[in-house]
Amino acid sequence: MTSTAGGGTAPSSTGERLGFKPGMIVQELGWDTDTDDGLRVAIEDSIDGDMVDGDYGNVVDAVLLWYRDDDGDLVDGLVDALTDLVGGGVIWLLTPKIGRPNAVDAADIAEAAPIAGLSQTTSATVSKDWAATRLVAPKSHG
Repeated sequence: MTSTAGGGTAPSSTGERLGFKPGMIVQELGWDTDTDDGLRVAIEDSIDGDMVDGDYGNVVDAVLLWYRDDDGDLVDGLVDALTDLVGGGVIWLLTPKIGRPNAVDAADIAEAAPIAGLSQTTSATVSKDWAATRLVAPKSHG
């Protein structure tokens, strides 16, 4: 069986497009009243469960970090997001789109990621007001 770009196996939801799968543990950090509930529901549908918060206290497969320009130091936020992340896990950094209040400049993300020990791999538009940047941690800490 083969799968082509035009095939019927394309991810159907934003959560699936971001690589979320049933059974994954996703930690959500930086939630506030301005976050996109539709995106949150799509991700929870994709993992077939609820996201966990910063008090979870166990390893997680991925972190969803909502971050705005006035949230403080981005490097600190990224380092905090690494706390419970499994080696080789993914951080999806969600920032307001350029032109929206508290938008984060792409150059700031590109500068902060390597300082926090992360590599930026891709960017995606995930909702009307939010953009996502995929950051990955090194596979080993040794």
